Amino acid sequence: MRIGQGFDVHAFGPGDHVTLGGVKIPYSRGLKAHSDGDVLLHAVCDALLGAAALGDIGVHFPPSDPRWADADSRELLRRVANLVSQSGLQIANLDVTVVCEQPKIAPHAALMRTHLAADLALKKDAISVKATTTEGLGWCGRGEGIAAMAVALLVPAKGNVGGNK
Repeated sequence: MRIGQGFDVHAFGPGDHVTLGGVKIPYSRGLKAHSDGDVLLHAVCDALLGAAALGDIGVHFPPSDPRWADADSRELLRRVANLVSQSGLQIANLDVTVVCEQPKIAPHAALMRTHLAADLALKKDAISVKATTTEGLGWCGRGEGIAAMAVALLVPAKGNVGGNK
């Protein structure tokens, strides 16, 4: 087994929605980011890359590269899943926590799980998406941005006993 963790944070900025887990959520602000700012998917990418010892999202999709400007993070996630597969590993499960005061995540969590399952070729019961607040404390509690944490468990792909070819 190989375990990886991921973390991402983006500040709020101008906009009329945030994208989390591939779900466009109407909101009075957007997120400042080079790509679509999907902190949930960015944290998942880093957890997967970390578990596979393949670096981090910035190594594979650097913000200095104009190809990734306004990128759809679901596409980045699918690319990361391909890298994991090429390394001889497969995803066993994911656990993701979004940290924010607003917008509310619970009404959208099921669709986020659906997107993750589709993009990663997993069953929904292998994916947990949940949210918490900081009870008004710190930058997050003041509503300055959104963070996400993810943990991924990878196992050797069928027919590859050791993983990482």
